[in-house]
This record gives sequence, C-alpha cells and structure tokens, in this order.
Amino acid sequence: MSRVGRKPIKIPNGVDISVDSDNTVRIKGPKGELVQWVDPIIEVVRDGDELRVNRKSEVRRARSLHGLYRNLLANMITGVSEGFERKLEVIGVGYRAEQRGRAIILSLGYSHQIYFVPPEGVEVVAEPVGTKVYAEGTPNQYLTAIITVKGADKQQVGQVAAKIRSFKPPDVYKSKGIRYIEERVSLKAGKTGV
Repeated sequence: MSRVGRKPIKIPNGVDISVDSDNTVRIKGPKGELVQWVDPIIEVVRDGDELRVNRKSEVRRARSLHGLYRNLLANMITGVSEGFERKLEVIGVGYRAEQRGRAIILSLGYSHQIYFVPPEGVEVVAEPVGTKVYAEGTPNQYLTAIITVKGADKQQVGQVAAKIRSFKPPDVYKSKGIRYIEERVSLKAGKTGV
C-alpha cells in the first residue's frame, strides 16, 4: 500500500468538497475553486472532516496513481484555504520591476521592456527595494526588486514564477538576473591574465 496514498487529508473549516458521478473532484474555499478529474481506478471518499483516497484494485496502474492523486488533492485543499506563493529577486544595476495594475513591467538590460500579464487566478506583485542592498552571495550586485507570485493552484504559481525567471536567468559569472529567493547560484571564476 502506498504510504503517501494511505494518509488521510484533513479538511479545514470553510472548504467545501464535492465528488461528481464522473469522478471529478471540486474543491471550493476562500481563495477560489479548483477542479481535478480522478481516474476511475481511484476512489475518493469523504469521511467526516477527512478526505480519503483509495484504490479499487491492486493493478500496477492503480498503485502508481494512488499517491499522485492523494497529493494533488492535498495541494488543492491547501491552495483554496491558504494559497501558494513563490518569491523572486531581481538582481543587477539598472534592472527594475514595477507594477502596472495586474501586470508587471521588467527592465532587464534589453533594448526593450518586458510587459508580463499573469493568467487568471495568479497574482504577481513587484516591490522595488528602496535602498540599494547588496544581494547575498553576489559580488557588487544590487538587489533592486522582489517579485511575489501568489495563487491557489500550485502548478500554475510555479509555472508563472519559472516564466518570469526565464526572462533573465542568473548569470554564472556576475550573478545578475532573476532568481528564486532560496536559489543559490554557484559563481564561476572569470578569466585571469597571465
């Protein structure tokens, strides 16, 4: 039996869960509503204030999907009750990120600015850093802004954060660019004269 799939999911107050006849699970909470179709080989049962995910047979496909669907449903419950967020740092002299309504405008050393509008259900907040702060672990590079990506869908939040990071990944020589707050970039030694 899958150790992950066996664990019951605690349902917090204010979260409403319904399972349709075609095995579609709808989870509604204060942060929004998420929908997930579950393979018919897996059974989703509500037991009081807990949600249990069981498999109907012991075939290999059921065993491989058991823990997956349990974690997807647990992430949905966390998302609609608390939400998810990823934070990114914009590092580099002259690099900027500013808020324009729902969108953000990024100046990253290109000949043009990047105008990014997040998809529905995801909120992107750009906060400029007031004073010049040296970024941790970087040689003479300034932290200029912090971008926060928030939403109920964990996959979508991660996807939007990865998209923003892809506009200017951190440089391995100077460490300029956009990176996750918890990301550590190992710097390469530059060329040295003889």
